[in-house]
Amino acid sequence: MAYTVGDLVAEFLAAAGVDTAFGIVSVHNIPILDAIGRRNAIRFVPARGEMGGGHMADAYARVSGGLGVLVTSTGPGAANAVPALVEAQFAGSPMLHITGQTSTKCQDRDTGAVHDLPGQGAMLAAVCKSVHRVRAPEETFGVLLAAAGDALAAPRGPVTIEIPSDLQRAAVTRPAALDRLVLPSRHTPPAAEELDAAAELLASMKRPMLWLGNGAREAGREAEALLDLGFGAVSSWNGRGIVPEDHPRTLGALHGNGAPEIEAFYQDVDAMLVVGSRLRGHEMLDGALRLPRRLVQVDLNPRAIGRTYASELFVCGDAAAVLAGLRQRLEGRMRVDPRFGADLAAARHQASEAYRASLGPYATFPAQLRAAMPRDALWVRDATVAGATWAHRLMPVYGPRDSVHPVGAAIGPGLPFGIGAALSAGRDGRKTVMLAGDGGFAMNMTELWTAAQESAELCIIVMNDGIYAAIGHIQDSFQEGRRFFGELRGPDLQGLAKLAGIPSWRVESADSFGDIVARAIATPGPSLVEVNMHAIGPVPAYGVYARRPAGAAA
Repeated sequence: MAYTVGDLVAEFLAAAGVDTAFGIVSVHNIPILDAIGRRNAIRFVPARGEMGGGHMADAYARVSGGLGVLVTSTGPGAANAVPALVEAQFAGSPMLHITGQTSTKCQDRDTGAVHDLPGQGAMLAAVCKSVHRVRAPEETFGVLLAAAGDALAAPRGPVTIEIPSDLQRAAVTRPAALDRLVLPSRHTPPAAEELDAAAELLASMKRPMLWLGNGAREAGREAEALLDLGFGAVSSWNGRGIVPEDHPRTLGALHGNGAPEIEAFYQDVDAMLVVGSRLRGHEMLDGALRLPRRLVQVDLNPRAIGRTYASELFVCGDAAAVLAGLRQRLEGRMRVDPRFGADLAAARHQASEAYRASLGPYATFPAQLRAAMPRDALWVRDATVAGATWAHRLMPVYGPRDSVHPVGAAIGPGLPFGIGAALSAGRDGRKTVMLAGDGGFAMNMTELWTAAQESAELCIIVMNDGIYAAIGHIQDSFQEGRRFFGELRGPDLQGLAKLAGIPSWRVESADSFGDIVARAIATPGPSLVEVNMHAIGPVPAYGVYARRPAGAAA
């Protein structure tokens, strides 16, 4: 049997450390998936839609630390993957999207071949770091190397490879380099003079803070070493768990958005070291969140300089290397205010209690859920009111890859995120807990059958109120309470779970939430917990949408 381009793709992925891929078999990817099936080295998860499969691959990459792989058809299939590629770009997830192309004789000619989309490359280029096309069988290995290297290089993100269907079947010489495959990577060592300047500034600070983002995910040990020198720490929502959030010197995800107590605390912080974070507008109140005046920024991407907040100094380099270099230079030089740690702990406690008090009948939900979850469980959530309030701020995360959420703030990824995360973490016997609202859940609810088919170790929690609650809060604040088009008629979730063969429970009172979730978590495989919000009470408005716009009548 001839060795084909499809065989090369399958063998390359396995050699690159990929053990699970997601997608939908179609006319324009059959040779690749046939090779994956014959070789039986990679688990292929058949999603119910390309968008869901893409979100699964994204979450799998975030949890595993390796490449996420999505395989789709060309044209409509590739277009269906766009929302997932957008989110992977937001989150900085290293993801390979392998899609077909029409046969080489028809490419870019708009002949009306099945699934042919002449502008496919331009469409995908708008949402990916790069798009690569295989134009001859002999190019395949080089294209695969370049694409994987680009996905993994900072800033990480999604990359598409187009392989025409006729070339997937073409014979090709097996590259000997597969036997010793090393993916290209680009790391920038920090310049000594930049480290010296940053250390000189930080050494004189009495109340210094670390802000940890996604780019610092592999630098937890180095970050904790700076905490031992007296720094405090806080994280972006995409950098949670880099320092375990029960560490006494961390604010966790209480970074100031929606927590005025933390904003007030920052005014007595004399310097902030921002590591691997975009300081995203969505989390920074579009730049209105007040940070300490003196900022030192660390990033592998020089384009981060001044993108959102102005920094006094910028160090270009790998987060772990920079933090290690700073610790070495600061050892024995720091003279941190002895009251700083206690003040940080007090600010965290005050902010947590104030936020908890704003949650109405759901005030006990974070504590109940955290008590029901194993310490090493993954915490996945969709964009929903619960996800944007207590799920972000009051649920502690203990590991750098234990938290997954839609960084782009889209609703809908929650269930497929949960499946992808569960299939990665389940290999180590870990459980995944996913939180969604009924509106977001409905967008990908067909993936419930993927969870069942793959026996994902996933507890699905759906906050069910029959409305887009967050949109309603915005309409209340800005449209004088006119709540147009936000009411949803959804399925009976208990009946839906039964139809999928998944055990389910309904929460009818706030006090029973934790016990019911604990039962679901203890159940092998996927399970569903529906929270009847009509019985418990409406969720309070959150964040800036709990306030009236400037100039509005009282």
